[in-house]
Amino acid sequence: MKIITDERCTSYSRPGHPERPSRISGTLARLRSQSEMALSWAEPTEAKDAPILRAHSPELLASLDKPYDFDADTPYYLEIAAHARRSVGGALEALKSARAGEPAFSLMRPPGHHATRNQAMGFCYLNSIAIATLEAHATGAKRVAVYDFDVHHGNGTEAILKDTPGAAFFSIHQFPCYPGTGSKNVGNNCFNFPVAPGTPRMEYRRILTEALEGLKRFEPDIIAVSAGFDAYARDPLANGTLEAEDYFWLGESFRKLGIPFFSILEGGYSDDLPELIFAYLKGIDGK
Repeated sequence: MKIITDERCTSYSRPGHPERPSRISGTLARLRSQSEMALSWAEPTEAKDAPILRAHSPELLASLDKPYDFDADTPYYLEIAAHARRSVGGALEALKSARAGEPAFSLMRPPGHHATRNQAMGFCYLNSIAIATLEAHATGAKRVAVYDFDVHHGNGTEAILKDTPGAAFFSIHQFPCYPGTGSKNVGNNCFNFPVAPGTPRMEYRRILTEALEGLKRFEPDIIAVSAGFDAYARDPLANGTLEAEDYFWLGESFRKLGIPFFSILEGGYSDDLPELIFAYLKGIDGK
């Protein structure tokens, strides 16, 4: 399995902000100290304009260089445009790896699934998973499915991919919760599975399974996974009920589909994030 990361993504922060550098540095320390999985490592390059502009407007791309906060959750940071481009680059490298037969996890920040065509929001500046999905289409994939298990609805991914031929979006998320979207299906290809706050764990897993069944019926060539770990029972930003073994089960479930897939880090803000990612990767590894 390939881990794609660049430690420069730990170089920006704002005091008190939950999307913090230790999400990456702590997970890297956990993965480097383990001996249960054989991991290969790669660094992403900064994504060029062409793939980004399939998903985003030129105005949004230009705005990343302007020293103004996008909203209260999404501040301007020095060199945030470069950080966001490398995060997109991680998703594109993960796509390449999956196509070559090696599952990959892009361990990068910032996350991306809230960024819409014209707006950075919700800790997200560029929508890496949507960009990688459109890149897959542009380079030969006929059917691409996005499976988003972050506790927050991937409103940006939905908005970008809505009614795109050959793409399907499956989001399992808490509702009501930020950003307030995702209560029902949208367009002809965006399927939402809202989960009430505090839903019992096995019922939550049943809903995740229902979405997986929908994904299988779509019969994708490749699967792009928005891997958010904030539906964890002790995450501070929501009211999920999942445990580490549920993330192992998710990784195992993707492996058993027998379809090429790659994953990118979205949310997950508890101190246990390294163990949750480790459990997910062990499920993918299957050893």
